[in-house]
Amino acid sequence: MKAPETLNDAEASTLPCAGLTAWTALVERGYLHAGQTVVVQGTGGVALFGLQLAVAHGAEVIVVSGDDDKLERARALGAAHGINRGREDWVEAVYRLTGDYGADHILEIVGGAHLDRALRAAAVFGRVSLIGVLEGFEISGHFAPLALKHLTVEGIQVGHRRGLEDFVRAVDRIRMKPVIDVEYELADLPAALGHLARGPFGKVVLRVAA
Repeated sequence: MKAPETLNDAEASTLPCAGLTAWTALVERGYLHAGQTVVVQGTGGVALFGLQLAVAHGAEVIVVSGDDDKLERARALGAAHGINRGREDWVEAVYRLTGDYGADHILEIVGGAHLDRALRAAAVFGRVSLIGVLEGFEISGHFAPLALKHLTVEGIQVGHRRGLEDFVRAVDRIRMKPVIDVEYELADLPAALGHLARGPFGKVVLRVAA
Protein backbone atom coordinates (compact mmCIF):
# COMPACT_ATOMS: atom_id res chain seq x y z
CA MET A 1 0.00 0.00 0.00
CA LYS A 2 1.06 3.61 -0.42
CA ALA A 3 3.06 5.37 2.26
CA PRO A 4 1.77 8.60 3.80
CA GLU A 5 2.35 11.62 1.58
CA THR A 6 3.60 13.64 4.55
CA LEU A 7 6.45 11.27 5.54
CA ASN A 8 9.83 10.52 4.03
CA ASP A 9 10.97 6.94 3.44
CA ALA A 10 12.69 6.54 6.81
CA GLU A 11 9.64 7.84 8.69
CA ALA A 12 7.23 5.69 6.67
CA SER A 13 9.30 2.57 7.40
CA THR A 14 8.40 2.81 11.08
CA LEU A 15 4.64 2.50 10.54
CA PRO A 16 3.89 -1.15 9.61
CA CYS A 17 5.10 -2.71 12.87
CA ALA A 18 5.46 -0.34 15.81
CA GLY A 19 2.98 2.25 14.62
CA LEU A 20 0.32 -0.25 13.57
CA THR A 21 0.69 -2.10 16.87
CA ALA A 22 -0.10 1.06 18.83
CA TRP A 23 -2.94 1.95 16.45
CA THR A 24 -4.47 -1.52 16.81
CA ALA A 25 -4.23 -1.47 20.60
CA LEU A 26 -5.63 2.01 21.18
CA VAL A 27 -7.83 2.82 18.19
CA GLU A 28 -8.77 -0.34 16.31
CA ARG A 29 -9.43 -2.47 19.39
CA GLY A 30 -9.40 0.05 22.23
CA TYR A 31 -11.88 2.65 20.90
CA LEU A 32 -9.80 5.42 22.44
CA HIS A 33 -11.52 8.74 22.92
CA ALA A 34 -10.96 12.15 24.45
CA GLY A 35 -10.90 12.41 28.22
CA GLN A 36 -9.49 8.96 28.85
CA THR A 37 -6.19 8.21 30.58
CA VAL A 38 -3.51 6.15 28.84
CA VAL A 39 -0.44 4.68 30.53
CA VAL A 40 2.52 4.05 28.24
CA GLN A 41 5.41 1.92 29.48
CA GLY A 42 8.81 2.98 28.25
CA THR A 43 9.86 5.21 25.36
CA GLY A 44 10.46 2.77 22.54
CA GLY A 45 8.74 2.74 19.16
CA VAL A 46 5.35 1.31 20.16
CA ALA A 47 5.27 3.41 23.33
CA LEU A 48 5.88 6.73 21.57
CA PHE A 49 3.42 5.95 18.80
CA GLY A 50 0.91 5.19 21.57
CA LEU A 51 1.74 8.50 23.23
CA GLN A 52 1.27 10.48 20.01
CA LEU A 53 -1.97 8.72 19.07
CA ALA A 54 -3.44 9.17 22.54
CA VAL A 55 -2.59 12.88 22.59
CA ALA A 56 -4.09 13.31 19.11
CA HIS A 57 -7.33 11.76 20.39
CA GLY A 58 -7.50 14.11 23.36
CA ALA A 59 -6.47 11.57 25.99
CA GLU A 60 -4.23 12.26 28.98
CA VAL A 61 -1.00 10.29 28.78
CA ILE A 62 1.19 9.04 31.62
CA VAL A 63 4.62 7.73 30.61
CA VAL A 64 6.54 5.30 32.83
CA SER A 65 10.31 5.14 32.38
CA GLY A 66 13.50 4.79 34.36
CA ASP A 67 15.19 7.71 32.60
CA ASP A 68 14.41 11.33 33.54
CA ASP A 69 15.78 12.68 30.26
CA LYS A 70 13.48 10.42 28.25
CA LEU A 71 10.55 11.41 30.45
CA GLU A 72 11.26 15.05 29.71
CA ARG A 73 11.38 14.34 25.99
CA ALA A 74 8.08 12.46 26.28
CA ARG A 75 6.50 15.53 27.91
CA ALA A 76 7.65 17.56 24.92
CA LEU A 77 5.61 15.18 22.73
CA GLY A 78 2.51 15.88 24.81
CA ALA A 79 2.66 13.51 27.78
CA ALA A 80 0.81 15.01 30.75
CA HIS A 81 2.84 13.17 33.36
CA GLY A 82 6.07 11.19 33.68
CA ILE A 83 6.78 8.57 36.33
CA ASN A 84 10.33 7.45 37.08
CA ARG A 85 9.80 3.81 38.02
CA GLY A 86 13.19 3.75 39.73
CA ARG A 87 12.13 6.29 42.33
CA GLU A 88 8.53 5.39 43.07
CA ASP A 89 5.99 2.64 42.63
CA TRP A 90 4.43 3.47 39.27
CA VAL A 91 1.11 1.82 40.13
CA GLU A 92 0.67 4.02 43.20
CA ALA A 93 1.80 7.02 41.15
CA VAL A 94 -0.88 6.35 38.53
CA TYR A 95 -3.57 6.40 41.21
CA ARG A 96 -2.10 9.56 42.71
CA LEU A 97 -2.09 11.32 39.34
CA THR A 98 -5.63 10.20 38.45
CA GLY A 99 -7.29 10.90 41.80
CA ASP A 100 -7.53 7.16 42.59
CA TYR A 101 -9.28 6.46 39.29
CA GLY A 102 -6.61 4.42 37.48
CA ALA A 103 -5.88 4.12 33.77
CA ASP A 104 -8.44 3.48 31.04
CA HIS A 105 -5.80 2.03 28.72
CA ILE A 106 -2.41 0.53 29.53
CA LEU A 107 0.12 -0.47 26.87
CA GLU A 108 1.80 -3.37 28.65
CA ILE A 109 5.23 -3.52 27.02
CA VAL A 110 7.07 -5.60 29.65
CA GLY A 111 4.93 -8.74 29.91
CA GLY A 112 5.59 -11.72 32.15
CA ALA A 113 4.81 -11.19 35.83
CA HIS A 114 4.78 -7.43 35.18
CA LEU A 115 1.24 -7.87 33.85
CA ASP A 116 0.07 -8.00 37.48
CA ARG A 117 1.10 -4.38 37.96
CA ALA A 118 -0.88 -3.31 34.92
CA LEU A 119 -3.95 -5.12 36.24
CA ARG A 120 -3.65 -3.24 39.51
CA ALA A 121 -3.15 0.14 37.81
CA ALA A 122 -6.11 -0.19 35.45
CA ALA A 123 -9.39 1.58 36.14
CA VAL A 124 -12.74 -0.18 36.44
CA PHE A 125 -13.67 -1.39 32.92
CA GLY A 126 -10.10 -0.56 31.88
CA ARG A 127 -8.18 -2.17 29.07
CA VAL A 128 -4.69 -3.70 29.09
CA SER A 129 -3.06 -4.31 25.72
CA LEU A 130 -0.44 -7.02 26.17
CA ILE A 131 2.29 -6.26 23.65
CA GLY A 132 5.75 -6.90 25.10
CA VAL A 133 7.55 -10.01 26.31
CA LEU A 134 10.65 -8.42 27.85
CA GLU A 135 10.13 -10.48 31.04
CA GLY A 136 9.29 -13.68 29.20
CA PHE A 137 6.40 -15.37 27.43
CA GLU A 138 4.78 -16.70 30.62
CA ILE A 139 2.32 -14.12 31.91
CA SER A 140 0.80 -13.98 35.40
CA GLY A 141 -1.34 -11.72 37.52
CA HIS A 142 -3.76 -11.67 40.43
CA PHE A 143 -7.30 -12.69 39.56
CA ALA A 144 -9.07 -10.19 41.87
CA PRO A 145 -8.45 -6.95 39.92
CA LEU A 146 -9.12 -8.73 36.64
CA ALA A 147 -12.55 -9.92 37.79
CA LEU A 148 -13.66 -7.22 40.20
CA LYS A 149 -12.78 -4.36 37.85
CA HIS A 150 -14.20 -6.09 34.74
CA LEU A 151 -10.93 -5.59 32.87
CA THR A 152 -10.21 -6.46 29.27
CA VAL A 153 -6.77 -7.95 28.60
CA GLU A 154 -5.95 -8.54 24.96
CA GLY A 155 -2.80 -9.72 23.26
CA ILE A 156 -1.87 -7.46 20.35
CA GLN A 157 0.13 -8.70 17.37
CA VAL A 158 0.61 -5.74 15.03
CA GLY A 159 -2.65 -5.53 13.00
CA HIS A 160 -4.15 -5.96 9.53
CA ARG A 161 -4.04 -4.19 6.18
CA ARG A 162 -7.23 -2.19 6.61
CA GLY A 163 -5.99 -0.98 9.98
CA LEU A 164 -2.75 0.17 8.36
CA GLU A 165 -4.69 1.96 5.63
CA ASP A 166 -6.72 3.78 8.30
CA PHE A 167 -3.56 4.58 10.22
CA VAL A 168 -1.83 6.01 7.14
CA ARG A 169 -4.82 8.26 6.45
CA ALA A 170 -4.72 9.45 10.05
CA VAL A 171 -0.97 10.14 9.86
CA ASP A 172 -1.51 12.35 6.82
CA ARG A 173 -4.51 14.12 8.30
CA ILE A 174 -2.97 14.98 11.67
CA ARG A 175 0.57 15.23 10.23
CA MET A 176 2.04 12.89 12.81
CA LYS A 177 5.82 12.58 12.66
CA PRO A 178 7.27 9.27 13.90
CA VAL A 179 10.05 9.66 16.45
CA ILE A 180 13.33 8.36 15.02
CA ASP A 181 16.17 8.30 17.51
CA VAL A 182 18.90 7.66 14.95
CA GLU A 183 19.43 6.37 11.40
CA TYR A 184 22.24 3.97 10.50
CA GLU A 185 23.65 2.77 7.20
CA LEU A 186 23.54 -0.95 6.48
CA ALA A 187 27.30 -1.24 7.06
CA ASP A 188 26.73 -0.04 10.62
CA LEU A 189 24.28 -2.82 11.49
CA PRO A 190 26.21 -3.93 14.63
CA ALA A 191 26.10 -0.36 15.99
CA ALA A 192 22.40 -0.15 15.20
CA LEU A 193 21.68 -3.38 17.07
CA GLY A 194 23.73 -2.14 20.01
CA HIS A 195 21.72 1.07 20.08
CA LEU A 196 18.52 -0.95 20.01
CA ALA A 197 19.72 -3.09 22.91
CA ARG A 198 20.53 -0.01 25.00
CA GLY A 199 16.99 1.28 24.61
CA PRO A 200 16.33 4.01 22.05
CA PHE A 201 13.93 6.92 22.33
CA GLY A 202 11.58 5.96 19.52
CA LYS A 203 12.77 4.04 16.50
CA VAL A 204 16.15 2.97 15.17
CA VAL A 205 16.16 3.01 11.35
CA LEU A 206 18.56 1.11 9.11
CA ARG A 207 19.02 2.66 5.67
CA VAL A 208 19.46 0.22 2.77
CA ALA A 209 20.85 1.74 -0.44
CA ALA A 210 18.70 1.27 -3.55
